[in-house]
Amino acid sequence: MLAFQLAHARARDAVHADLDVQGLQDEIGMPSIVVHSAAPDRAAYLQNPELGRRLEREFPAGMQGEHDLAFVIADGLSATAVHAQAPMVLKALTPRLTGWRIAPFVIAQQGRVAIGDLIGEALGARVVVVLIGERPGLSAADSLGAYITWDPRTGRRDSERNCVSNIRAPDGLSPDRAANKIAWLLGEARRLGFTGVELKDRFDSSDYPVWIEGEEPSRAPSANSVQ
Repeated sequence: MLAFQLAHARARDAVHADLDVQGLQDEIGMPSIVVHSAAPDRAAYLQNPELGRRLEREFPAGMQGEHDLAFVIADGLSATAVHAQAPMVLKALTPRLTGWRIAPFVIAQQGRVAIGDLIGEALGARVVVVLIGERPGLSAADSLGAYITWDPRTGRRDSERNCVSNIRAPDGLSPDRAANKIAWLLGEARRLGFTGVELKDRFDSSDYPVWIEGEEPSRAPSANSVQ
């Protein structure tokens, strides 16, 4: 009973935790734009999911360019997960994206996955990756999801995205292995010109080195799943 109460408390705290924008910017260590969804507060965000899919105001003008890729970091349902996992994922992923023209990072407060469609479109990006805190469960309150959408624009459906889920160190998919998976999906999306249910998961993690601090790169023993 005590273990259940502790897990429930951690999940509840993660849902209601505030995103420390300045702290996240410092952890990422890269220039970033901060936006807010149409949800005025956390209560409205939780009670009306549609508000989290819209921007509070128009995206800053003059940011559109010839960008291949945009990253959006959103608190989602667990700011705890964003702080714990997102900086590590970005640090592992960006070196794997040689040749990609990456737009300035965007931090979206009170955001849901679809807010990335609006931001990606405003930036003129060919593909957007939304790193977002997943709904906490009794087994994990700090799990991050990565949603990849080709040709982001208003009205995209969930079936037009690919998701890498349960990114959490040390008990889930490690940030380094998640970075390999995301890089592979991005490469396939660019090659095929789409994401979603038609982009079949043929990723083999044994083809990608796994970096462990203090050791030489090794090969992962098996493929990781994507939900």
